[in-house]
Amino acid sequence: MLALTSSTRTAYHRWPASLKLALVSGGVFLLYLIESPVLLLAAVAGVALAYLVVGWRFLVEGVRFLRPLWVFVAIVLVWHLIAGDPVTGVAVALRLVAAVGLANLVTMTTRLDDLTDLVLWLLSPLERLGIRTAPIGYAIALVVRFTPVLFGKAGTLIESWRARSARRPGWQLVMPITVTAIDDAEQVAEALRARGGFDTQP
Repeated sequence: MLALTSSTRTAYHRWPASLKLALVSGGVFLLYLIESPVLLLAAVAGVALAYLVVGWRFLVEGVRFLRPLWVFVAIVLVWHLIAGDPVTGVAVALRLVAAVGLANLVTMTTRLDDLTDLVLWLLSPLERLGIRTAPIGYAIALVVRFTPVLFGKAGTLIESWRARSARRPGWQLVMPITVTAIDDAEQVAEALRARGGFDTQP
């Protein structure tokens, strides 16, 4: 989710990261206090309106970023349908869509550096206890940068499999993808050590 960025500039981009994070945190907290599917549907409509007020293109982009969520929504609905409680399933699914939609709205309109600085500021009291927070900033940036690269390499491996076999790719690719991730992690670790580790400011 942190890797999401919008190609459409909006008024939300000018809002401080702290304000957006506070609003989305409060919004998600309120969502978990609501049990009525009707009210949750209204909340989803409100989130959609928040996207739409800055442009139809931004709304379409936001819906596209929700694509990975639909699998989980389907699982929730099917599970509660089997359990004989479809109303609760609908409520959970709507709550999930609204919460993720709000979180995506923040990350789509906030620079990664601003989010990292905000997280480090929130964690700054831990430094008084002797806990170093700088590595957390590194970790956030590395995960966000590393994840799309790993997905890209996994996609390349899948395409290579399809070019050589008529069978669908499956568990056979788990080990190559794992080895690729470990190799990339080792290269990143060596690069960090070459720069002096976490004693060097990014």
